[in-house]
Amino acid sequence: MSSEVRVPALPESVADATVLAWHKAPGDSVKTGENLVDLETDKVVLEVPATTDGVLGPIQSPVGTVVTARTVLATIEPAVASAAAPSAPRPGLSADTAGGESTAGGSAAAGEPPIAPAARRLVKELNLDAARIPGTGRDGRVQKADVIAYLDAQERAAPSRDPESVPRASSAPPPEPATVLPPTPSLSGEAGRPEQRVPMTRLRARVAERLVEAQQNAAMLTTFNEVNLSAVMQLRSRYKAQFEKTHGVRLGFMSFFVKAAVEGLQRFPVINASVDGSDIIYHGYYDIGIAVSSPRGLVVPILRNCDQLSMADIEQGIVDFAQKSKDGSLSFEELTGGTFSITNGGVFGSLLSTPILNPPQSAILGMHKTQERPIVENGQVVIAPMMYLALTYDHRIIDGREAVQFLVTVKETLEDPARLLLRI
Repeated sequence: MSSEVRVPALPESVADATVLAWHKAPGDSVKTGENLVDLETDKVVLEVPATTDGVLGPIQSPVGTVVTARTVLATIEPAVASAAAPSAPRPGLSADTAGGESTAGGSAAAGEPPIAPAARRLVKELNLDAARIPGTGRDGRVQKADVIAYLDAQERAAPSRDPESVPRASSAPPPEPATVLPPTPSLSGEAGRPEQRVPMTRLRARVAERLVEAQQNAAMLTTFNEVNLSAVMQLRSRYKAQFEKTHGVRLGFMSFFVKAAVEGLQRFPVINASVDGSDIIYHGYYDIGIAVSSPRGLVVPILRNCDQLSMADIEQGIVDFAQKSKDGSLSFEELTGGTFSITNGGVFGSLLSTPILNPPQSAILGMHKTQERPIVENGQVVIAPMMYLALTYDHRIIDGREAVQFLVTVKETLEDPARLLLRI
Protein backbone atom coordinates (compact mmCIF):
# COMPACT_ATOMS: atom_id res chain seq x y z
CA MET A 1 0.00 0.00 0.00
CA SER A 2 1.41 3.40 -0.96
CA SER A 3 2.17 6.10 1.60
CA GLU A 4 1.81 9.82 0.95
CA VAL A 5 4.59 12.32 1.62
CA ARG A 6 2.90 15.49 2.83
CA VAL A 7 3.98 18.99 3.84
CA PRO A 8 4.31 19.02 7.65
CA ALA A 9 2.20 21.30 9.81
CA LEU A 10 3.36 24.92 9.55
CA PRO A 11 3.24 27.50 12.36
CA GLU A 12 0.39 30.02 12.33
CA SER A 13 2.71 32.79 11.14
CA VAL A 14 3.73 30.79 8.05
CA ALA A 15 1.08 30.38 5.39
CA ASP A 16 2.96 28.33 2.80
CA ALA A 17 6.32 27.04 1.62
CA THR A 18 8.18 26.60 -1.67
CA VAL A 19 9.67 23.30 -2.85
CA LEU A 20 13.40 24.05 -2.91
CA ALA A 21 15.07 20.77 -3.93
CA TRP A 22 14.29 17.07 -4.28
CA HIS A 23 17.01 14.61 -3.21
CA LYS A 24 15.38 11.49 -4.63
CA ALA A 25 14.07 10.66 -8.08
CA PRO A 26 10.97 8.57 -8.82
CA GLY A 27 12.00 4.94 -8.63
CA ASP A 28 14.76 5.49 -6.06
CA SER A 29 14.63 3.40 -2.90
CA VAL A 30 14.06 5.34 0.31
CA LYS A 31 14.39 4.52 3.97
CA THR A 32 12.45 5.80 6.95
CA GLY A 33 13.85 9.10 8.19
CA GLU A 34 15.82 9.81 5.01
CA ASN A 35 15.47 13.39 3.77
CA LEU A 36 13.44 13.50 0.56
CA VAL A 37 12.85 17.17 -0.13
CA ASP A 38 13.73 20.66 1.20
CA LEU A 39 10.97 23.23 1.65
CA GLU A 40 11.82 26.92 1.93
CA THR A 41 9.64 29.09 4.16
CA ASP A 42 9.88 32.74 5.16
CA LYS A 43 12.18 31.81 8.03
CA VAL A 44 13.82 28.40 7.69
CA VAL A 45 14.44 25.50 5.31
CA LEU A 46 12.44 22.43 6.31
CA GLU A 47 13.56 18.89 5.56
CA VAL A 48 10.76 16.42 4.86
CA PRO A 49 11.81 12.85 5.71
CA ALA A 50 10.40 9.58 4.45
CA THR A 51 7.86 8.08 6.80
CA THR A 52 8.35 4.51 5.60
CA ASP A 53 10.69 2.29 3.60
CA GLY A 54 9.94 1.76 -0.07
CA VAL A 55 10.39 3.31 -3.50
CA LEU A 56 9.62 6.93 -4.34
CA GLY A 57 6.65 7.20 -6.64
CA PRO A 58 5.60 10.12 -8.86
CA ILE A 59 6.53 13.60 -7.60
CA GLN A 60 3.38 15.71 -7.42
CA SER A 61 5.02 18.97 -6.31
CA PRO A 62 8.10 19.77 -8.41
CA VAL A 63 10.77 22.32 -7.53
CA GLY A 64 9.34 25.84 -7.35
CA THR A 65 5.82 24.76 -6.38
CA VAL A 66 4.19 26.77 -3.59
CA VAL A 67 2.57 24.37 -1.14
CA THR A 68 0.57 24.60 2.07
CA ALA A 69 0.38 22.35 5.11
CA ARG A 70 -0.69 18.76 4.40
CA THR A 71 -0.23 19.15 0.63
CA VAL A 72 0.79 15.85 -0.98
CA LEU A 73 4.35 16.11 -2.31
CA ALA A 74 4.82 12.55 -3.56
CA THR A 75 4.04 8.94 -2.72
CA ILE A 76 6.16 6.07 -1.48
CA GLU A 77 5.31 2.72 -3.00
CA PRO A 78 6.10 -0.70 -1.51
CA ALA A 79 9.49 -1.89 -2.72
CA VAL A 80 8.20 -5.16 -4.24
CA ALA A 81 5.33 -3.56 -6.12
CA SER A 82 7.59 -0.88 -7.59
CA ALA A 83 10.70 -2.89 -8.35
CA ALA A 84 10.39 -2.07 -12.06
CA ALA A 85 9.84 1.64 -11.52
CA PRO A 86 12.07 3.75 -13.76
CA SER A 87 15.11 5.40 -12.22
CA ALA A 88 15.36 8.20 -14.77
CA PRO A 89 14.64 11.72 -13.58
CA ARG A 90 11.09 12.94 -13.76
CA PRO A 91 9.72 16.46 -13.89
CA GLY A 92 10.17 18.22 -10.55
CA LEU A 93 13.61 16.77 -9.80
CA SER A 94 16.55 19.11 -10.24
CA ALA A 95 19.21 17.83 -12.65
CA ASP A 96 21.89 17.66 -9.97
CA THR A 97 19.90 15.07 -8.02
CA ALA A 98 18.92 12.84 -10.93
CA GLY A 99 19.00 9.18 -10.08
CA GLY A 100 19.69 9.92 -6.42
CA GLU A 101 23.28 10.98 -7.12
CA SER A 102 24.26 14.56 -6.55
CA THR A 103 27.36 16.66 -6.80
CA ALA A 104 25.68 18.76 -4.15
CA GLY A 105 26.08 16.00 -1.62
CA GLY A 106 22.45 14.93 -1.28
CA SER A 107 21.75 12.05 1.04
CA ALA A 108 20.61 9.88 -1.85
CA ALA A 109 24.06 8.94 -3.10
CA ALA A 110 25.48 5.78 -1.61
CA GLY A 111 28.26 6.30 0.90
CA GLU A 112 27.73 10.05 1.22
CA PRO A 113 27.23 11.57 4.67
CA PRO A 114 24.15 13.58 5.62
CA ILE A 115 24.54 17.20 4.61
CA ALA A 116 22.85 20.40 5.78
CA PRO A 117 20.84 22.42 3.23
CA ALA A 118 23.20 25.44 3.32
CA ALA A 119 26.22 23.17 2.88
CA ARG A 120 24.49 21.29 0.07
CA ARG A 121 23.91 24.50 -1.88
CA LEU A 122 27.55 25.57 -1.42
CA VAL A 123 28.82 22.14 -2.50
CA LYS A 124 26.62 22.29 -5.58
CA GLU A 125 27.71 25.83 -6.44
CA LEU A 126 31.43 24.93 -6.24
CA ASN A 127 30.96 21.48 -7.83
CA LEU A 128 32.57 19.62 -4.91
CA ASP A 129 32.40 15.96 -3.88
CA ALA A 130 30.52 15.91 -0.57
CA ALA A 131 31.85 12.44 0.26
CA ARG A 132 35.36 13.90 0.55
CA ILE A 133 34.36 16.56 3.09
CA PRO A 134 34.66 15.52 6.78
CA GLY A 135 31.49 16.37 8.67
CA THR A 136 31.61 17.70 12.24
CA GLY A 137 27.88 17.76 12.87
CA ARG A 138 25.76 15.12 14.54
CA ASP A 139 26.17 11.68 12.92
CA GLY A 140 28.88 13.10 10.65
CA ARG A 141 26.56 15.73 9.15
CA VAL A 142 28.42 18.02 6.75
CA GLN A 143 27.83 21.67 7.63
CA LYS A 144 28.68 24.85 5.78
CA ALA A 145 31.65 25.49 8.07
CA ASP A 146 33.01 22.06 7.10
CA VAL A 147 32.87 22.98 3.41
CA ILE A 148 34.76 26.23 4.04
CA ALA A 149 37.38 24.40 6.14
CA TYR A 150 37.77 21.83 3.34
CA LEU A 151 38.37 24.59 0.80
CA ASP A 152 40.96 26.21 3.07
CA ALA A 153 42.77 22.88 3.44
CA GLN A 154 42.77 22.39 -0.33
CA GLU A 155 44.34 25.80 -0.86
CA ARG A 156 47.04 25.18 1.74
CA ALA A 157 47.82 21.78 0.19
CA ALA A 158 48.33 23.25 -3.29
CA PRO A 159 50.02 26.66 -2.91
CA SER A 160 51.61 26.56 -6.36
CA ARG A 161 48.32 26.33 -8.21
CA ASP A 162 46.85 29.27 -10.01
CA PRO A 163 44.79 30.99 -7.31
CA GLU A 164 42.07 31.75 -9.81
CA SER A 165 41.54 28.02 -10.39
CA VAL A 166 40.77 27.20 -6.76
CA PRO A 167 37.45 28.17 -5.18
CA ARG A 168 38.25 30.62 -2.41
CA ALA A 169 36.45 30.81 0.91
CA SER A 170 36.05 34.17 2.58
CA SER A 171 34.83 35.31 5.96
CA ALA A 172 31.68 36.68 4.39
CA PRO A 173 28.81 34.22 3.78
CA PRO A 174 28.70 32.97 0.18
CA PRO A 175 25.69 34.11 -1.84
CA GLU A 176 22.77 31.82 -2.38
CA PRO A 177 22.51 30.21 -5.81
CA ALA A 178 19.47 32.40 -6.47
CA THR A 179 21.55 35.57 -6.08
CA VAL A 180 24.61 34.47 -8.06
CA LEU A 181 25.00 36.55 -11.22
CA PRO A 182 26.67 34.28 -13.81
CA PRO A 183 27.85 35.69 -17.11
CA THR A 184 24.81 36.02 -19.34
CA PRO A 185 24.13 37.78 -22.62
CA SER A 186 23.23 41.43 -22.22
CA LEU A 187 19.50 41.98 -22.20
CA SER A 188 20.00 45.29 -23.98
CA GLY A 189 22.32 43.79 -26.57
CA GLU A 190 25.22 46.02 -25.53
CA ALA A 191 28.50 44.21 -25.01
CA GLY A 192 29.92 44.22 -21.50
CA ARG A 193 26.66 45.26 -19.80
CA PRO A 194 24.96 42.01 -18.68
CA GLU A 195 21.80 42.00 -16.62
CA GLN A 196 19.84 39.22 -14.99
CA ARG A 197 16.49 39.27 -13.20
CA VAL A 198 16.16 36.82 -10.31
CA PRO A 199 13.31 36.46 -7.79
CA MET A 200 13.90 37.27 -4.13
CA THR A 201 14.24 34.32 -1.80
CA ARG A 202 11.28 33.90 0.52
CA LEU A 203 13.40 34.98 3.49
CA ARG A 204 14.62 38.12 1.70
CA ALA A 205 11.07 39.00 0.65
CA ARG A 206 9.81 38.52 4.19
CA VAL A 207 12.59 40.68 5.65
CA ALA A 208 11.78 43.42 3.12
CA GLU A 209 8.09 43.21 4.00
CA ARG A 210 8.74 43.53 7.74
CA LEU A 211 11.16 46.42 7.35
CA VAL A 212 8.67 48.39 5.27
CA GLU A 213 5.94 47.49 7.77
CA ALA A 214 8.07 48.83 10.63
CA GLN A 215 8.70 52.13 8.85
CA GLN A 216 5.03 52.58 7.97
CA ASN A 217 3.48 51.56 11.30
CA ALA A 218 5.92 52.81 13.94
CA ALA A 219 7.17 56.29 14.84
CA MET A 220 10.84 55.33 14.83
CA LEU A 221 13.44 57.56 16.40
CA THR A 222 17.09 56.79 17.18
CA THR A 223 19.22 58.06 20.06
CA PHE A 224 22.98 57.60 20.34
CA ASN A 225 25.66 57.32 22.97
CA GLU A 226 29.19 55.95 23.22
CA VAL A 227 30.72 53.47 25.63
CA ASN A 228 34.26 52.97 26.87
CA LEU A 229 34.90 49.22 26.70
CA SER A 230 38.21 49.29 28.63
CA ALA A 231 36.74 47.62 31.72
CA VAL A 232 34.97 44.90 29.71
CA MET A 233 38.08 44.18 27.67
CA GLN A 234 40.29 44.01 30.77
CA LEU A 235 37.82 41.69 32.52
CA ARG A 236 37.56 39.48 29.48
CA SER A 237 41.33 39.35 29.01
CA ARG A 238 41.85 38.43 32.65
CA TYR A 239 39.33 35.63 32.87
CA LYS A 240 38.75 34.34 29.32
CA ALA A 241 41.10 31.35 29.64
CA GLN A 242 39.63 30.24 32.97
CA PHE A 243 36.10 30.93 31.72
CA GLU A 244 36.58 28.70 28.68
CA LYS A 245 38.19 25.97 30.77
CA THR A 246 35.33 26.02 33.29
CA HIS A 247 32.36 26.41 30.96
CA GLY A 248 33.62 24.99 27.66
CA VAL A 249 32.75 28.13 25.69
CA ARG A 250 34.65 31.30 24.90
CA LEU A 251 33.87 34.52 26.74
CA GLY A 252 32.80 37.03 24.09
CA PHE A 253 31.47 40.57 24.27
CA MET A 254 27.84 39.86 23.41
CA SER A 255 27.03 38.34 26.80
CA PHE A 256 28.05 41.62 28.46
CA PHE A 257 25.72 43.56 26.16
CA VAL A 258 22.85 41.13 26.72
CA LYS A 259 23.22 41.41 30.50
CA ALA A 260 23.52 45.20 30.29
CA ALA A 261 20.39 45.33 28.10
CA VAL A 262 18.44 43.19 30.58
CA GLU A 263 19.47 45.59 33.37
CA GLY A 264 18.13 48.51 31.33
CA LEU A 265 14.92 46.67 30.39
CA GLN A 266 14.21 45.89 34.04
CA ARG A 267 14.62 49.55 34.98
CA PHE A 268 12.55 50.85 32.07
CA PRO A 269 9.85 48.22 31.32
CA VAL A 270 8.31 50.20 28.45
CA ILE A 271 11.43 49.51 26.35
CA ASN A 272 10.52 45.80 26.67
CA ALA A 273 6.86 46.42 25.78
CA SER A 274 4.98 46.18 22.48
CA VAL A 275 1.96 47.83 20.87
CA ASP A 276 -1.18 45.82 20.16
CA GLY A 277 -3.79 48.05 18.58
CA SER A 278 -4.61 50.69 21.17
CA ASP A 279 -3.04 48.67 24.01
CA ILE A 280 0.49 48.47 25.38
CA ILE A 281 1.64 44.99 26.39
CA TYR A 282 4.28 44.97 29.13
CA HIS A 283 6.27 41.74 29.05
CA GLY A 284 7.46 40.30 32.36
CA TYR A 285 10.15 38.23 30.65
CA TYR A 286 13.22 39.10 28.62
CA ASP A 287 13.47 37.26 25.31
CA ILE A 288 16.22 38.97 23.32
CA GLY A 289 16.71 38.49 19.60
CA ILE A 290 20.29 38.34 18.36
CA ALA A 291 20.59 39.39 14.71
CA VAL A 292 22.68 36.87 12.76
CA SER A 293 23.78 37.00 9.13
CA SER A 294 23.12 33.65 7.45
CA PRO A 295 23.66 32.37 3.88
CA ARG A 296 19.95 32.97 3.24
CA GLY A 297 19.89 36.49 4.72
CA LEU A 298 19.35 38.14 8.08
CA VAL A 299 17.74 36.02 10.81
CA VAL A 300 17.03 36.92 14.44
CA PRO A 301 16.98 33.86 16.71
CA ILE A 302 15.69 34.42 20.23
CA LEU A 303 17.51 33.89 23.54
CA ARG A 304 14.71 33.13 26.00
CA ASN A 305 14.58 34.34 29.62
CA CYS A 306 17.90 36.17 29.45
CA ASP A 307 17.47 37.46 33.01
CA GLN A 308 17.79 33.85 34.20
CA LEU A 309 20.77 32.92 32.01
CA SER A 310 24.39 32.98 33.11
CA MET A 311 27.09 34.56 30.98
CA ALA A 312 28.13 31.05 29.90
CA ASP A 313 24.54 30.17 28.95
CA ILE A 314 24.30 33.29 26.80
CA GLU A 315 27.62 32.66 25.05
CA GLN A 316 26.71 29.03 24.37
CA GLY A 317 23.32 30.05 23.02
CA ILE A 318 24.92 32.54 20.64
CA VAL A 319 27.44 29.94 19.45
CA ASP A 320 24.60 27.49 18.81
CA PHE A 321 22.61 30.10 16.88
CA ALA A 322 25.62 30.99 14.73
CA GLN A 323 26.21 27.34 13.82
CA LYS A 324 22.54 26.65 13.14
CA SER A 325 22.27 29.73 10.93
CA LYS A 326 25.20 28.45 8.85
CA ASP A 327 23.81 24.96 8.33
CA GLY A 328 20.20 26.08 7.99
CA SER A 329 18.89 24.17 11.00
CA LEU A 330 17.25 26.99 13.00
CA SER A 331 13.74 26.00 14.05
CA PHE A 332 10.56 28.09 13.89
CA GLU A 333 10.47 28.27 17.67
CA GLU A 334 13.97 29.76 17.77
CA LEU A 335 12.93 32.51 15.35
CA THR A 336 9.54 33.36 16.84
CA GLY A 337 8.74 35.93 19.50
CA GLY A 338 11.21 38.17 21.25
CA THR A 339 10.68 41.36 23.27
CA PHE A 340 13.87 43.24 22.35
CA SER A 341 16.68 42.85 19.80
CA ILE A 342 20.42 43.48 19.54
CA THR A 343 22.24 43.84 16.22
CA ASN A 344 25.99 44.13 15.78
CA GLY A 345 26.99 45.90 12.58
CA GLY A 346 30.47 46.33 14.01
CA VAL A 347 31.48 42.85 12.90
CA PHE A 348 31.24 44.15 9.32
CA GLY A 349 33.05 47.40 10.11
CA SER A 350 30.05 49.71 10.64
CA LEU A 351 30.98 52.73 12.75
CA LEU A 352 27.47 54.14 13.13
CA SER A 353 23.99 53.19 11.93
CA THR A 354 20.29 53.51 12.74
CA PRO A 355 18.81 50.00 13.14
CA ILE A 356 15.21 49.34 12.15
CA LEU A 357 12.69 47.87 14.59
CA ASN A 358 11.74 44.21 14.45
CA PRO A 359 7.91 44.34 14.84
CA PRO A 360 6.10 43.99 17.15
CA GLN A 361 9.08 44.90 19.34
CA SER A 362 9.39 48.55 20.31
CA ALA A 363 13.18 48.94 20.54
CA ILE A 364 16.44 47.58 19.14
CA LEU A 365 20.02 48.17 20.30
CA GLY A 366 22.70 48.65 17.67
CA MET A 367 26.35 47.82 18.40
CA HIS A 368 29.17 49.09 16.20
CA LYS A 369 32.87 48.82 15.55
CA THR A 370 35.20 49.27 18.52
CA GLN A 371 37.84 51.87 17.73
CA GLU A 372 40.59 53.41 19.82
CA ARG A 373 39.87 57.13 20.13
CA PRO A 374 41.18 59.96 22.29
CA ILE A 375 38.83 60.88 25.14
CA VAL A 376 39.09 63.09 28.20
CA GLU A 377 39.21 61.14 31.45
CA ASN A 378 39.79 62.87 34.80
CA GLY A 379 41.07 65.93 33.00
CA GLN A 380 43.56 63.93 30.93
CA VAL A 381 43.44 62.93 27.28
CA VAL A 382 43.72 59.15 27.02
CA ILE A 383 43.29 56.57 24.27
CA ALA A 384 40.40 54.18 24.92
CA PRO A 385 38.47 51.49 22.97
CA MET A 386 35.21 53.27 22.20
CA MET A 387 32.00 52.04 20.60
CA TYR A 388 28.99 54.01 19.42
CA LEU A 389 25.65 52.65 20.61
CA ALA A 390 22.33 53.33 18.88
CA LEU A 391 18.85 52.70 20.26
CA THR A 392 15.99 52.87 17.79
CA TYR A 393 12.62 53.00 19.56
CA ASP A 394 8.91 53.42 18.85
CA HIS A 395 8.07 56.97 19.90
CA ARG A 396 4.38 56.06 20.12
CA ILE A 397 4.93 54.48 23.53
CA ILE A 398 8.54 55.31 24.45
CA ASP A 399 9.50 58.88 25.34
CA GLY A 400 12.94 60.27 24.69
CA ARG A 401 13.65 60.44 28.42
CA GLU A 402 13.16 56.69 28.85
CA ALA A 403 15.12 55.83 25.71
CA VAL A 404 18.08 58.00 26.70
CA GLN A 405 18.08 56.71 30.29
CA PHE A 406 17.97 53.13 29.05
CA LEU A 407 20.98 53.74 26.82
CA VAL A 408 22.82 55.47 29.67
CA THR A 409 22.12 52.42 31.86
CA VAL A 410 23.65 50.15 29.23
CA LYS A 411 26.66 52.48 28.96
CA GLU A 412 27.24 52.70 32.72
CA THR A 413 26.85 48.96 33.19
CA LEU A 414 29.41 48.18 30.49
CA GLU A 415 31.86 50.79 31.74
CA ASP A 416 31.65 49.34 35.26
CA PRO A 417 30.66 45.64 34.99
CA ALA A 418 30.64 45.28 38.78
CA ARG A 419 27.22 46.94 38.61
CA LEU A 420 25.88 43.67 37.20
CA LEU A 421 26.75 41.91 40.47
CA LEU A 422 25.77 44.73 42.81
CA ARG A 423 22.60 45.65 40.83
CA ILE A 424 23.30 49.38 41.11
